[in-house]
Amino acid sequence: MFDIGASELLVIVIVAILVIGPSDMPKALKHAGRWIGKLRRMSSHFRAGLDEVVRQAEIEEMEEKWAARNKQIMAEYPDGSTPEGGGPENLLPGEMEPLAAADDVPDADAAAEAAIKRAAPVKAPEHADDPSSPPPLAPPPGKDG
Repeated sequence: MFDIGASELLVIVIVAILVIGPSDMPKALKHAGRWIGKLRRMSSHFRAGLDEVVRQAEIEEMEEKWAARNKQIMAEYPDGSTPEGGGPENLLPGEMEPLAAADDVPDADAAAEAAIKRAAPVKAPEHADDPSSPPPLAPPPGKDG
């Protein structure tokens, strides 16, 4: 902030002691501390206001870019028709294929059962005969496993 060296600070302290006096120095320092605190709060408030103005300007700029891009897309596809996948063709990679539908997956029930069995907790062999441990979990009702 200020470029004050040790020698300048020493001169300021000596002059302050001579002018103010040693008995009134604590009061003077207290008042100076209050003023410095007020200045810091005002500067942080001012800085926060500037940051908010900059942020609002950035948001408005992004909204303008999005509106221009939206206008461009609407000009390219005026009737709402888009290629398969829902976006302009230049946004879709050529080698990607859509995922299979749920009814196209072979034996989905068996795959779900296997996933449930893999996720079930397994008791470690060293604790199998421990009487303080809870009994193993039973399979869900209505499922034969």
